[in-house]
Amino acid sequence: MKKFKLLIIVFIFALASTFVYAQSVEEIIKGRKAMFSENYQNGKKISILLKSGKKEDAKPIMKKMSENYKKLLDYFPDNTKEGFKTEALPSIWENKDEFNALMQKASNDMLKLAKAIDTADDLRAIQKELMWSNCSACHNRFRAPH
Repeated sequence: MKKFKLLIIVFIFALASTFVYAQSVEEIIKGRKAMFSENYQNGKKISILLKSGKKEDAKPIMKKMSENYKKLLDYFPDNTKEGFKTEALPSIWENKDEFNALMQKASNDMLKLAKAIDTADDLRAIQKELMWSNCSACHNRFRAPH
């Protein structure tokens, strides 16, 4: 009985760890595009909220963006380099560590931004430094021009 339980646990773990790979290429590519689009829309919302002095309303959106960047680390398996109008460049897979580090940095910077807005003198500058500069860095290196 113990071996059977162990087998079930191992099976569940294996199933969970391969979730993204079990998805179709189309679902993965569309999923990552949707997540990047959501982050862009949320970035614009944050800009509007900060401009109108609604710092506390912006913080949960920053946290959501941070979480999305972490999730995106799993949305670039080798079988999703092409197709379904992906704008991801081969440089993502050629420089996977650099790309992953940038996604992690973007995630961390969103959390830093949520803390920094309470004391920042220039909200636009801190937002540019901790949010928009990460978008630019990724687009310049890892996304096809559009």
